[in-house]
Amino acid sequence: MQKTIAYTVFVLLGIVLLFFANLFFGSISIPAGMVIDILLGKTVEREAWTHIVLESRLPQVVTALFTGGGIAVSGLLLQTSFRNPLADPGILGITSGASLGVALVILFMGGITGGIAGFDFSQSMMVVVGAFLGSLVILAVIIGFASVVRNNVMLLIIGIMVGYLTSSVITLLKFFSDSESLFSYTMWGMGNFSSISSSQLPFYCITVSVGLILSVLLMKPLNALLLGERYAANLGVNIRMVRLLLLLCAGLLTAITTAYCGPVSFIGLAVPHMVRLVLGTSNHKSLLPLTMLIGAFIALLCNLLSVLPGQGGVIPLNAITPVLGVPVILYVIINQRKIQYFN
Repeated sequence: MQKTIAYTVFVLLGIVLLFFANLFFGSISIPAGMVIDILLGKTVEREAWTHIVLESRLPQVVTALFTGGGIAVSGLLLQTSFRNPLADPGILGITSGASLGVALVILFMGGITGGIAGFDFSQSMMVVVGAFLGSLVILAVIIGFASVVRNNVMLLIIGIMVGYLTSSVITLLKFFSDSESLFSYTMWGMGNFSSISSSQLPFYCITVSVGLILSVLLMKPLNALLLGERYAANLGVNIRMVRLLLLLCAGLLTAITTAYCGPVSFIGLAVPHMVRLVLGTSNHKSLLPLTMLIGAFIALLCNLLSVLPGQGGVIPLNAITPVLGVPVILYVIINQRKIQYFN
């Protein structure tokens, strides 16, 4: 417990530092004194700076905070549910469903209506709605199978097959789309935390918070599942109901984050392993809160690294997350016999 508290305090301090670092540093250089004045509500010499800090950087930082926590917790829930250390939010095809929804909006509708292809899709609510509906459709399909298929491995395979099916449809849409629409879809697929405006931010934060609160309420059943489904059933856990709630919670977090930020890779897969390695425990009472915090920390770090080039240059988010996530996954694969994750 003392170790958990110590790491929690350390990560919280890191989150605070990264939060303000993201406000002070960006693709546009703004003097630190001006940023402080803007945050204090003072008038600065350039109105554009105020807009950049309050309407661009601040929503972007808050988005990264909630997205990182949401994706990381979603990955933890799926890894525990399937007892598979390599499960992640994309394993059930929910991310692919969101991608298909966006592909239909950008590639299909963009090809039919001439004016849409030149539109800034990163700011379009059509993309958000398309991604969210695509995720929900796939989630409904998976929940439908979950009510019939009791074997987690079979359900995992179904999710992978659904992902392959949606990917094939996306490939066909890409083949028949024009170059401008294809470019817009590619940019969305790189992931970013800058697509949420200050007016959209409350809805996003509330929705992600609902998923996180639900995951906290599932900590006790999650710990019971670590001991095996039969043992959990003997303890009075409704296995089918818990599985459906886990899928719903993970699906909600994956759907909303992917809809607004694109398919952000590796955070959901790598962060739960980071926390297990640090704490040396599978107890979700310690594991889940710290996973949420470290997910937020990693997302803020990635967002800061993406703007380091400066002068208007921004590195794609999904070009940074694998650099942090791949070493963790390789370590897990090499040492999987030595590490007990689900006991």
